[in-house]
Amino acid sequence: MAVPATTRILRTFEDRADALAHFFQRAGEAPRLIAYDDAIGLPLDQALAALEWTAQVGILAADDLVHAARLGPDSAAIVVERKEADSHVFVYFGPRMDAPPADPYEGTLLYDEPGVRSYIFTQRGHAMAHFLRATHGLGAALSLLSRRAPELRHIRRWTQALFAEPAVGRSTQLLAGWFATSGAGFLFVPAELDQPFAYCEVAIEG
Repeated sequence: MAVPATTRILRTFEDRADALAHFFQRAGEAPRLIAYDDAIGLPLDQALAALEWTAQVGILAADDLVHAARLGPDSAAIVVERKEADSHVFVYFGPRMDAPPADPYEGTLLYDEPGVRSYIFTQRGHAMAHFLRATHGLGAALSLLSRRAPELRHIRRWTQALFAEPAVGRSTQLLAGWFATSGAGFLFVPAELDQPFAYCEVAIEG
């Protein structure tokens, strides 16, 4: 099957408010992820390799909805929503916690492997609370201010399209991103204080 041609638009903003206003205007009602700490953002350049690895080993499914994600140089964590029988559950994957509270009483242990634990929660709030306890929100992004969380398939597809061209002279720390079937938009935190915010949009041509 032929891959549709894509278009790419890049804009820069000196003012944070102008950058965010443009992002939300372009996003419309599309599912989105917002950085927990907007001074740090989420290292998107590390996301692609992590997404590919989790897909290959079968940890994540293409139709999973991503409610939270954290990427670091030595660990990662994620909360996804997936359908199970006639209901929806929220699954946390991340590093094991040695300090209390190591095991959330609201969740059920799915599996326990060296370096990673997974829990199933019936409520989003409980899954997100455990995610924030485990990660402290550092380098994390959450699904906020949208009707539903973005699908993993769209995050993977458009992140691949974004990095098909090198990010020369531009930060890869994500402040906010929206993801839809037809395209996606990425707003990046400046790499230096004197640099502008960068917004990049990739979409199907036509």
